Amino acid sequence: MGRGAKERGKATGPRALDVAAAAGVSTATVSRAFNAPEKVAPEIREKILKIAADLGWMPHPAGAALASRRTWLVGVLIPTLDNDVFASQVGALQTRLAEAGITVLIGCSNYDGRQAEAQVRAMLARGVEALAIVGESQRDGVFDMIRARGVPYIVMYSYRAEATHPFAGFDNRAAFRRVARHLLDLGHRDFGLIHQPAFDNDRVLARLEGLRGTLAEEGIALRPHHVHEGPPTIVFGRQSLKAIMEAPGPRPTAIVCGNDTLAIGALIEARALGIKVPDELSITGFDDVAMAEQIDPPLTTMRVENAEIGRRAADYLLACLEQGHPIDPPPVESQLMIRGSTAKPPSRPDQHSISG
Repeated sequence: MGRGAKERGKATGPRALDVAAAAGVSTATVSRAFNAPEKVAPEIREKILKIAADLGWMPHPAGAALASRRTWLVGVLIPTLDNDVFASQVGALQTRLAEAGITVLIGCSNYDGRQAEAQVRAMLARGVEALAIVGESQRDGVFDMIRARGVPYIVMYSYRAEATHPFAGFDNRAAFRRVARHLLDLGHRDFGLIHQPAFDNDRVLARLEGLRGTLAEEGIALRPHHVHEGPPTIVFGRQSLKAIMEAPGPRPTAIVCGNDTLAIGALIEARALGIKVPDELSITGFDDVAMAEQIDPPLTTMRVENAEIGRRAADYLLACLEQGHPIDPPPVESQLMIRGSTAKPPSRPDQHSISG
């Protein structure tokens, strides 16, 4: 090979072919190690990643981002655009990152694991420098794919002390334990539950574990016909409350709802059925949305500082990009807001009637 050809080779830098040759694998395997790590044996994947790092090669366009040092892009993955909770987190995160000259790319999964994975792949292909992802429950290989590309990330709205991810969030299990304990301390022993879908939702699953575990400590279990799972809407909250109160057998004296929207629906339906809240039935929510304090009676609910979650996530990612060795942020504290929708149970809960 002539000198000119050699110089052109140097100018192009390392290639996937070079990584494949050094690792003794095909270029397809090199690609899978970065883009679909779950499809490559761990020992082979680690070998490929080490060789790629030694050669200074990364997949395009991540390699181009490395060459230019910065893309000034950070990706954020949220499950829905229809929830003020996530809007508050993203808004605070975006404000913080904008101060550092960073643009935020927002992806929405619509609570679909396949869409979430596709969004992450798309953002990595755009060369994002870091990622903030709502929720720990992602499809197998998603976090491996992010790590393989050397992209720092943080999980928002969740927290588990025993997990390996960095978190900017709160302990959902502990939060629902406090809700359950409040109702138990009031004297409630018969409970109903209305919650949003738990499949692939670590936040909901943790809350359910917190509620069921706390009740079990008192020898209490939820009756299956008093548990309703479905869309987090006012309509489903109303439908569920009506079904629970019309079910045969003892009626609950307390209804725990997975979010404030469901709880507001339950409050509306209780009034329509002639059930007095909190004299005959206590109802709790979660999130402390603006309407929670304005509805009659005001809703007992759990408040989480969602803007603070966004700020902590942004600060962590900025530290990753600027310092390289950030300290994991501490969990955000949640606060039980005790209002007029909860009280001691009636002495004869089986005697309240449904008018109409």
